[in-house]
Amino acid sequence: MGVLDRFERGVERAVNSAFSRGRTEVKPVELASALRREVDDRAAVVGRDRTVVPNEYTINLSEDDYTQIDGWGAETLADELATNVTEYAASQHYAFVGPVSVTFEQNTELEPGRFTLSSATVRGSTAPATSSPGARHPLVDIDGQRYLLTGPVTVIGRGSEADIVVDDAGVSRRHLEIRVTGDGVVATDLGSTNGLYVEGHQVPAATLLDGNTLTIGRTRIMFWTGAPTRDDEEW
Repeated sequence: MGVLDRFERGVERAVNSAFSRGRTEVKPVELASALRREVDDRAAVVGRDRTVVPNEYTINLSEDDYTQIDGWGAETLADELATNVTEYAASQHYAFVGPVSVTFEQNTELEPGRFTLSSATVRGSTAPATSSPGARHPLVDIDGQRYLLTGPVTVIGRGSEADIVVDDAGVSRRHLEIRVTGDGVVATDLGSTNGLYVEGHQVPAATLLDGNTLTIGRTRIMFWTGAPTRDDEEW
């Protein structure tokens, strides 16, 4: 099954599950297709092998459609749409500069069955890893989830205030900071209870090298930079 089929079927699952209790004039697959077109239309080439697309999407719905989608479970549908936007971007080798989100808003001027879509490129500390890492945007793999570090500072911890939240009782709320600088990438223990280990050695801080393994609590973090290129643009 191709990525476009998975894109549409994934969205259908979101409304055909146990919480689906009705039908709206705006069909989820129409929303999925509109998001895909928005991704393609707003794609911006910023360097060799690097094309950035928006990461925040807002869908405006009529009052009736908004109420119906809210009854289905707007948060679940939004998460499914965001996941599928990410998968589609990965299939096209597009890059994000922040977390991907989809939100629904109500517009009383819209008729049932009509919707509008807007998007924005908003930098965050991390983004889904849909493209290769670079010196300015290294990558971390945490329990199979891959993130590009798109901001200068990323905090990893168990608390909701962390940029990357780790579900591990052995990890402190704000456990580890990864700072991307012009001289390299530095990992620093933020006074955690169980410490930071790099390649098996407990350290207060360390300059990371491509392929390093970090351990916090029971969580292993793989770190990659890839080969830097002159076209690896700052965003």
